[in-house]
Amino acid sequence: MREVKTLGLLGTGVIGGGWAARALHCGLDVIAADRDPTMEEWLRGAVETAAPSLEALTEGIPMPAKGRLRFTTDALEMAAAADVIQESVPEVLDIKHAALAPIAAATPADVIIASSTSGFMPSELQAGMTHPERFVVGHPFNPVYLCPLVEIVGGAATSEAVKAAARRFYAGIGMHPLMVRKEVPGHLSDRLQEAMWREILHALNDDVATTDELDQSIVYGPGLRWAVMGMNQIYMIAGGAGGARHFMRQFGPCLDSPWSHLQAPTLTETIIDRFADGTAEQAAGRSIRDLERLRDECLVAIQKVLRKHDMGAGATLNAFEAAMRRRQNG
Repeated sequence: MREVKTLGLLGTGVIGGGWAARALHCGLDVIAADRDPTMEEWLRGAVETAAPSLEALTEGIPMPAKGRLRFTTDALEMAAAADVIQESVPEVLDIKHAALAPIAAATPADVIIASSTSGFMPSELQAGMTHPERFVVGHPFNPVYLCPLVEIVGGAATSEAVKAAARRFYAGIGMHPLMVRKEVPGHLSDRLQEAMWREILHALNDDVATTDELDQSIVYGPGLRWAVMGMNQIYMIAGGAGGARHFMRQFGPCLDSPWSHLQAPTLTETIIDRFADGTAEQAAGRSIRDLERLRDECLVAIQKVLRKHDMGAGATLNAFEAAMRRRQNG
């Protein structure tokens, strides 16, 4: 695949803005396409908001000169200038097909096209596409400019060479590429998140807890641990000297207890009200931008601590620094 100097963005919402901020900070030029011309101002504002956190995260790392940002309402103009294209349009299959088809038809076969989709399988998206072998899912996490995880998923027609090239590209902008071996709806992380979200909605529906109480049950307990280790290793440690097998023997029988629901509740106005009113109360008058800045400062601090121990997202940051130093030294 070709050398990547310019990242093309198809869609400039929250995810597209995150991609732009990360790529520009890592020295790539970005050309972003959106049918709505008012999104240019929003996009430039999102990049500006992300910049201080990116600077803090990569302090001490020899970063290249910032890339240049261009905006267009013509998706084909974007496609003609891009070496890799990242699609982040709304999560509706017909909309994604309509957006991707002309782009694929207009670009050479050596231009990787990736989708940020959180749920669709790549085989669904590449169906009928010109050169479907160069299409992958590259699913990031919000905020894209600070969360390093990107799930890379190939479809039935995706070539192994393209998956490898996508992995190199994402690693080159400081991300942790997770190669998902089998395509399934929701990939890996969103399937786990949705299972917890279903339980949250049941708790709201049954009036068991408020959004604040539910968030406290995460923030002050498992959420702290998850930044360091995944649930599987945390549970292995909980088994003490007996390790994972002792844990499974001790807590495995709980799986037969009625602790959780399998199906989500019907999404009623009551649930929506409890979710919306509860989270508004938690925000305590702070704007979305205020909350984003708070979240980002904490994410930077956590990753810097993890960096000292070369664990989790900190290990990704260390690997990125090593790559930047190799590049600087020629």
